[in-house]
Amino acid sequence: MTESVFESVAERYERAAGELERAAEHLRATAARFRDRDVPRGCAQALAAQGRLRGAQRLLDELAALHASRAAPDL
Repeated sequence: MTESVFESVAERYERAAGELERAAEHLRATAARFRDRDVPRGCAQALAAQGRLRGAQRLLDELAALHASRAAPDL
């Protein structure tokens, strides 16, 4: 793999990490909203967290597929 490919992969892992960090922020906000008994906003935050998790999962799926396409079985 070329250096630019390594950098591209590293950037995608960083983006996935960012998505997971934002998901955690949404979940903390969800907890706060439920403590305040603000269910509609709590649910909105929970859905936003789920969206961030799906974004991270998509990135990880792409990276797993890239790895699989380049990996050779160790027999």
